[in-house]
Amino acid sequence: MKYYIWTEGCQMNVADSQRVASALEHLGYHDTPRPDDADVIVMNTCVVRQSAEDKAYGRLSSLRPLKEKKPGLVINLMGCLVGVKGSERLKARLPYVDVFSPPSDPGPLIAYLTQGQAQELEQRETVRRYAWMDGDLMLPASERGQQVSAFIPIVLGCSHACTYCIIPYRRGGEISRPPEEILSEAHALVAQGVKEITLLGQIVDRYGKDHPEYPTLAGLLTRLNAIDGLERVRFLTSHPNWMTDELLDAVASLPKIMPHIEVPIQAGDDQVLESMHRGYTVQQYRDLVARLRARIPNVSIATDIIVGFCGETAEQFEHTYELLADLKLDVAHLARYSPRTGTFSARRLADDVPDAEKWERFRRLEALQEGIAGEIHARYLSQATTVLFEEKVKNRWKGRTPTNKLVFVESDADLRSKVLPVHITWTGPWSMQGRVVDPVLERN
Repeated sequence: MKYYIWTEGCQMNVADSQRVASALEHLGYHDTPRPDDADVIVMNTCVVRQSAEDKAYGRLSSLRPLKEKKPGLVINLMGCLVGVKGSERLKARLPYVDVFSPPSDPGPLIAYLTQGQAQELEQRETVRRYAWMDGDLMLPASERGQQVSAFIPIVLGCSHACTYCIIPYRRGGEISRPPEEILSEAHALVAQGVKEITLLGQIVDRYGKDHPEYPTLAGLLTRLNAIDGLERVRFLTSHPNWMTDELLDAVASLPKIMPHIEVPIQAGDDQVLESMHRGYTVQQYRDLVARLRARIPNVSIATDIIVGFCGETAEQFEHTYELLADLKLDVAHLARYSPRTGTFSARRLADDVPDAEKWERFRRLEALQEGIAGEIHARYLSQATTVLFEEKVKNRWKGRTPTNKLVFVESDADLRSKVLPVHITWTGPWSMQGRVVDPVLERN
């Protein structure tokens, strides 16, 4: 990946451009003398004279054809032309410019470039999670030993049989693993350096329902919470029908159980939910979200939504859109319906929503959720939160908050597996950036 920087004006602008170049190279970009070859173009502007401002607008106009030719090109307008009081007027005048940065601040550009990376990381993690739950991915013990966070399946298969789901046919009926086996695996993972464990099940809340002698999920969480060296425990995926008050109280009271709940709605219309064989109504889901927020302080909630399910009308989709807009959940994993061979929906229901319409609905929800997530993340700005750091990605340490927010920090220290307080300095819809609050903790 290559960058090109055009600088106009004083020595301060020259120094600012050097800072931007350093930040870009920190991400793995290399400079090029030709804007036509660049993936990122920075226009660092000066307005001390009218001629300098006119020159900046002229250069910007010359970039428009290049942007049309290369839609993936990132154009960053920086410096005095942008100023420090906002850029709404410029955004309207220059719709092909991607990022507007005030003087001396490379942050907005770096944030913009890494948001795609953060989104890709989140999507990759979701795919990996589904692969674990489907039984398609089992990491070798040697690889697990290098991880900070690990999965432990506790409920295999599923007996609920949603009409679109292949799991009951592929993995069989619901089977809970013995608690001693789960606890033994957890102890072994912690001994190998794992700090966070995520319990997995298609309906993880139903753990132990097939074996009355087993503890409930809340009871299992209590036992995991007592393991020395284990910092955090999560679980997914939940089902609205099986989230008991006992489970919610366990999440609220046990310090190692993270306040992040993944509970899919799948659709915001009762008729579509019935066709999916989900077993609850929209109002029941709304009531559950209210219970979660009332009983678990600062809880974050993630959901799954399928658009374009068999027979879904435009009006029914609007119900889903309105529900998501109203509930303002932290995360929405979105999918376009596609029939899986062997499922009830593939055998008995017509896949009658055109693909173009599925994409249109998908993108509307994606844009809506991006705005919601951005608003939620903005509440963290200038606040401190604890972060468990997992790995270094493109020279930045990646970690997660208790509410499962993705955070990046620049540090030369080895932060892997450390839980540290981080002051949040920037937020976006897919991730946040910050700095470690106590440099002494960072070094130790």
